[in-house]
Amino acid sequence: MKSAKNILQPEHRPLKCAVLVLDECNTLSFAAAVDPMRAANRLAGRCAFDWDYISATDEPPMLTSGLTVPTTPLSRLEGCELMIVVAGFQLARHATPSLLAGLRRIAGTGATIAGIDGGPWLMAEAGLLNDHPATTHWEDLENFSARFPDVDCRSDRFTVSDGRMTSGGATPAIEMMLHIISARHGAGFAARVAGLFLYDGAASMARPQSRLGGHKHNALTAKANALMEAALDDPMPLSRIAESLGTSPRSLQQQFRLRLNTTPQDHYLQLRLAEARRLVTDTDLPLMDVAMATGFTSQSSFARAFRLAHGSSARDLRQERNETQSTAYSTADHAAQDHRPTTH
Repeated sequence: MKSAKNILQPEHRPLKCAVLVLDECNTLSFAAAVDPMRAANRLAGRCAFDWDYISATDEPPMLTSGLTVPTTPLSRLEGCELMIVVAGFQLARHATPSLLAGLRRIAGTGATIAGIDGGPWLMAEAGLLNDHPATTHWEDLENFSARFPDVDCRSDRFTVSDGRMTSGGATPAIEMMLHIISARHGAGFAARVAGLFLYDGAASMARPQSRLGGHKHNALTAKANALMEAALDDPMPLSRIAESLGTSPRSLQQQFRLRLNTTPQDHYLQLRLAEARRLVTDTDLPLMDVAMATGFTSQSSFARAFRLAHGSSARDLRQERNETQSTAYSTADHAAQDHRPTTH
C-alpha cells in the first residue's frame, strides 16, 4: 500500500477527485461535496478540481430527492487523488464485499478517502478508519463508536488525518471542502468561495456538532451544549455544568441569554425534546423508554412537555409514522406488481 499523498498543501495542478455516490444519499450532502469544487473552478477561472461521479454498481444511484446521477462503476475507476464517499440510508445494504474491496483498492493507491454523512460508516466497515479520528452524524455517533472500537470516534463537525477525512453531514461537508480549498489555494480564496454561498461560519473541524441548528455559540455555551448532549438521559443541574466549565451559574445564564436568547435550562429541555422526537419517529422504542432516555421520570410530564414542544403527542406522531410507512410499503408493493412481466 502506498503512503497517502498529502493533498492539503499549496498546489496549482488540478486535484483529481472521484465522488462515490450511493443510493439514498441526501441531495444536500451530494451538493456540499461538489458545489464548492465547482465554485472554486469558477473563481479561479481554471480547473482547480477535476472530478468524476462513481457508483457502487452498474446502475446510476438515486438521491433521496429522486434525482439520478450519471456515473461510472467503481470497478472501472483506475485511481484518483481524493475519493469522496457520499452515503445516507441503507448502509448495511450498501456495504457489500465488492464495495468495501473497491474502497480498500483505491486507498491502497495512496488516495485520500473522505466520507460524508453515512460515508464514514462504509470507510470504517472497510477498515480504513482504524486508529484514525472520525466522525459521523450526531444521531449515529453512539452506535458508530460501539460498532467500530478501533476508530477514534469524535463529535467534531469534520475530522482530518493522514489520508482520511470524515464529515458529520452536509454543512460540515462544506466546511471540510473549504478546508481543502484553503490548504491548496489559500485562506483568502477559500473565503471568496464561501462568500458565493453566503456562508459565514467558522470552518473549524474541532467545533462540536449540535442537535439544534442555527445557534451562534461562543466557546462557553458550546462546551455547555456538549455537556448537555452527553447527558440527555440524566440531566445535569445548572450548578454542576457551570462548575465543570469553571464559571458561575449566573455567568452561564448571561451567556446563553446573550448568544442564544434563551436560558440554559430551556436550551437543555429543547435538546432533550428534539432527541425524544427523533426516538419517537425513527425508532420503535416504547414511549416510556423514550421518556427515560431523555431524562423524564414520569410518562405524564414527558407527554405534557412533548406536546407543548411539538404540537402533537408522541403517541400520535408514532401512529402517523406507522401509517405513512404502511402506505409507502403498500404503494411499493403495487408498483412492483405492476412491473412484473406477464405470462401468456
